[in-house]
Amino acid sequence: MYTYESRPQSTHLAWHETLELHELTAFQSNQLMLFKMVHDDVKDPQLHALYLETIKAVESNLQELLQYYPLAPQGTRKSSKESDMTGFYSGLLLGFAKTAVRSYAIGITETATPKLRETLQKQLNAAIMLHGKIYYFMLERGLYPSYDLPKLLSNDVTTANKALSL
Repeated sequence: MYTYESRPQSTHLAWHETLELHELTAFQSNQLMLFKMVHDDVKDPQLHALYLETIKAVESNLQELLQYYPLAPQGTRKSSKESDMTGFYSGLLLGFAKTAVRSYAIGITETATPKLRETLQKQLNAAIMLHGKIYYFMLERGLYPSYDLPKLLSNDVTTANKALSL
């Protein structure tokens, strides 16, 4: 019987963990770009320092996560110097929509007031519809190739490297 510490090391990632790696990398890459774009606008010195600390932490996270991409089940990865920010802007919206859906679902489970529950359900359904619109926008433009794992992972690496280089 294997213990966690003595288990054999895998030479590749499983599909499910590859997809989680994708979600974490894509989310953090978009947030890093946003933080780097706005941190100079933050005037409060303590908050500005928190932004800089967060930027360093997310950069470190991405550098660590990118090391696992060669272990993904398949695919080739390359970097590009694309300046079109459509992927970033749509990814930012998609991350918001995903978080909104999750937050509404959690909020509903904590709701005891029927009228509030109805309101949250209505807003959850609207958030789900918005998520779908954003997702299909990205899918149609090749910005979220969810049915093509190698391209999906390649996009992650490109976006993460772009965020790190800002």
